[in-house]
Amino acid sequence: MDDIRTPLPVSPTKFLDQVRTFIRIDGKSYSTENVYVYWIKQFILFHNKAHPRDMGKNEITAYLTHLSATRDASANTQKLALNALMFLYNRFLQQPVEKLEFRYAKKTMRTPTVFTHAEALNIINNIVMPYKLMAQLMYGGGLRVNEVLRLRVKDVDFSMGYIVIRDGKGFKDRTTLLPKSVIPDLQQQVKIVENLLAFDKSTGVSGVYMPNLLEKKYPSAGHSLGWQFLFPSQDLSRDPRSDAIRRHHVYPTTIQTHVKQAIKKANIHKQASCHTFRHSFATRLLQAKYDLKQIQTLMGHTDIRTTEIYLHVLDELGDKVKSPLD
Repeated sequence: MDDIRTPLPVSPTKFLDQVRTFIRIDGKSYSTENVYVYWIKQFILFHNKAHPRDMGKNEITAYLTHLSATRDASANTQKLALNALMFLYNRFLQQPVEKLEFRYAKKTMRTPTVFTHAEALNIINNIVMPYKLMAQLMYGGGLRVNEVLRLRVKDVDFSMGYIVIRDGKGFKDRTTLLPKSVIPDLQQQVKIVENLLAFDKSTGVSGVYMPNLLEKKYPSAGHSLGWQFLFPSQDLSRDPRSDAIRRHHVYPTTIQTHVKQAIKKANIHKQASCHTFRHSFATRLLQAKYDLKQIQTLMGHTDIRTTEIYLHVLDELGDKVKSPLD
């Protein structure tokens, strides 16, 4: 259950536990919480475990410069560390830090790797069910791997033909395409989930994990079909917050392994992963001349400049410029 927040003391005494509590109250995602705490911890260790209250601008500058000059960190890595430390000082400690002067890491503009349509289908056809279905949703709907895994049965609207992504990146909900070609397999997957739910009920397994304390508000909802994960794990696991034995969703590493193996079987030599399906989704829509703003909405990008990077992909693919030889 790597996406369920671990419990914290009611009145935390450890510094990092206090930081975690503040981050949760601030409403940030669990992934952001873990990233911030990681970089704050690294900052403390770099300065020989000095307390952040006893440090400030000079120590932050030294650490950020160290990341670029000694660790050869990327610009994005350095930015993550900077964001974590600014949150720590400006928000948590209420010790504002201004006018930092440090050595910036060199920013490299990388064009996303994409599959051709034939490559994507070749990879998908080398994956067994239900992991094949997960890959189809990543390619056909532009879902991130964690968005696929966290889908509940109720999030797929077969009659309207769309999928609802709950609490996506940045805590945003959005709707995206439900590929018509996968509807029969998805309906079969729902039946599998229904049978598994009946088995779990008969053996006394606790209801599925419910977010935001909904379990207390709706005690029976955890055993309802709509709230079940669309891709449940084969194994039961222990909820770290309540010690209840539940059935969570498939772990990210499981689907990632299946996709990596399929890429190898398909004899494709690109540096690719599950996320390449999402890049390929956006690129196909651009090739089909869909509006950039519409693609931004489907992808869930806050800034349209993030979506515009796929225009560079099309340029590299030769979508606009033709070789003289051709």
